[in-house]
Amino acid sequence: MLDIKAIRANPERFEQELKKRNMDGTLEQFMQLDEKRRKALTRVEELKKFRNLTSQEVGRLKKNNRNPDELMAKVREIAQDIKALDEQIKAIEYDINKILLNIPNLPHHSVPVGKGEAENVEVRRWGTPNTFNFEPKAHWDIGPELNILDFERAAKLSGARFTVYKGKGAQLERAVINFFIDIHIYKHGYTEILPPYMVSSACMLGTGQLPKFDEDMFRIEGHDFYLIPTAEVPLTNLFREEVIEAKELPIYLTAYTPCF
Repeated sequence: MLDIKAIRANPERFEQELKKRNMDGTLEQFMQLDEKRRKALTRVEELKKFRNLTSQEVGRLKKNNRNPDELMAKVREIAQDIKALDEQIKAIEYDINKILLNIPNLPHHSVPVGKGEAENVEVRRWGTPNTFNFEPKAHWDIGPELNILDFERAAKLSGARFTVYKGKGAQLERAVINFFIDIHIYKHGYTEILPPYMVSSACMLGTGQLPKFDEDMFRIEGHDFYLIPTAEVPLTNLFREEVIEAKELPIYLTAYTPCF
């Protein structure tokens, strides 16, 4: 989430940079709500100060055996006004946070401006694409020929765009997973984690999946659980809302999980 104080200090810069990410006009609504919130907060403080002074006057009237009913009614009226403003502020803050959560980070100055792949710029190239003296086959052709992938039976189970790994295909999948996990653990010193495959909405919010990708994720109906879209979500959230001392960094974690 972007820093509210930074946006207030230079809204024009943020508006200009967000236009590069096709977010034109997003900050206008935020600035209006922010101004409304700040005015409401100022009014609440004024009312609280007036309520305190009025309450003190009620005390003096009682001490002098004078009727404080009119002022007491005024105190109750002020309390209702404060309550209404507090509810209004809460609603405004909800809308502000909703806007901020949907605002992306500002692009780096080196990022080309554009609306699609056509505007991409090749920054660096490594290696040379392989050339073959034969016509390469796609994996969806090779797999069935080697009897290691079965798309037809996968369709019976789950529909189109799924596959069943079998025989050497299943063994290869398992071997590759173990190979990469072992490389991370034994060569690079990572700690292996086996995390839950369901996490709370707070986790999804913390790693940026929510609210942007809410409609694309799998939610457990009736519960505050989502199926993880990547192992990064539970790994990152292991340290959510914690302050980690610099001397404890870096923390190396690795995991293999399904990606729903």
